[in-house]
Amino acid sequence: MISKIVNKAKNLGFIASGFSSPDRPLYFDKFTAWLSDRKNADMSWLERNVKIREDPTRLLKGCKTVMSLAYPYASQKPGTPEGFTVSRYSQPTKEDYHARLKDLCGELVDMIGDIYPGSHSRICVDSAPILEKSFAASSGMGFIARNSMLIVPGHGSYFYLAEILTTANLGSLSMEPMENQCGTCTRCIDSCPTGALEKPFYLDASKCISYLTIEHKGGTKRDMGRKMGNCFFGCDQCQEVCPFNEDEVSMQIQLPPMDAFLQMNDKEFGERFGHTAFARAGLEKLKSNIQAIKAHGDTDFRPKLKAS
Repeated sequence: MISKIVNKAKNLGFIASGFSSPDRPLYFDKFTAWLSDRKNADMSWLERNVKIREDPTRLLKGCKTVMSLAYPYASQKPGTPEGFTVSRYSQPTKEDYHARLKDLCGELVDMIGDIYPGSHSRICVDSAPILEKSFAASSGMGFIARNSMLIVPGHGSYFYLAEILTTANLGSLSMEPMENQCGTCTRCIDSCPTGALEKPFYLDASKCISYLTIEHKGGTKRDMGRKMGNCFFGCDQCQEVCPFNEDEVSMQIQLPPMDAFLQMNDKEFGERFGHTAFARAGLEKLKSNIQAIKAHGDTDFRPKLKAS
């Protein structure tokens, strides 16, 4: 019966799935220590609901299984005609991934309900207070790399995570956590433009370009432009250098020119990008990011991307 759920997940496009018990998360102590060190910048929501993060049965009463799922996004970077880019996960021509993954997980929940009548399930997609990478690692789906990303061997780290909490007992497919496979590699730490990866498995969010260009509510400082390179939304540098991901960094033109963003008004932005991942940062933040890059004036440092 459980194999039917796994096969359904594959047919829906998920590249990996795993099952774990709703126990205290594998890396919960490391998470709370990270919070104590104030490395979460001004993302105060991470400090809330710590008790729920420690015990996922508080998210779903009677929960017996956490099903972790990985859904891929393209390894090509979305870009502008001039060669400027945004982080891969944004997929700006598609609806925000939260909605897309919830719909896909909904089909799995329906199947679980059919196989286990009377069961209850809850879908979590990067918003509920759950340590998703910990549960994915606990399920044997992949391992946490030195850049704090989950790696699924054979697929790398270019994917979204989702979880289905369910009162159905799917534990018979539980696996042991996968051993770390980074070896002596420190490419991610060595290549971080701002030194945000202060040591293995330890990120200072206040220095991270992804945080500074998306989550940070203030304007983007002009001196950040050079460190951003040619990417004006997010940063994939620590993933691009990872041996588990594709070596070649290529780009697909999916965006208007940079100046079009600067001339765009809220109505135009909402019509084109209001239902995409760009909406979280908003138009003014994107403009601030672009202005930081343009203020630099030096394009020689920007990586040459292969357009397709």
